[in-house]
Amino acid sequence: MTDDSIFARIDDLVNTERELRVKLAAGEISREDEQDRLSQIETDLDRCWDLLRQRRAKREFGGDPDDAEARPAGTVEGYLG
Repeated sequence: MTDDSIFARIDDLVNTERELRVKLAAGEISREDEQDRLSQIETDLDRCWDLLRQRRAKREFGGDPDDAEARPAGTVEGYLG
């Protein structure tokens, strides 16, 4: 993946998040369905941002950003803040 394709994926996820909120407000989906899907979207967003950080770090230190790989959700979600 390129940085541009990762940013495009982030845009898609953010748009999906907005659509879910609109559907909830319109009564088209339940709160539970919205929360389940939002949870997955948040995880996907975290993985995208993590991959971008990896790519930038590799680039900054002379590595090949294409060597960066998306980490499993459990790894990314397990980071301590």
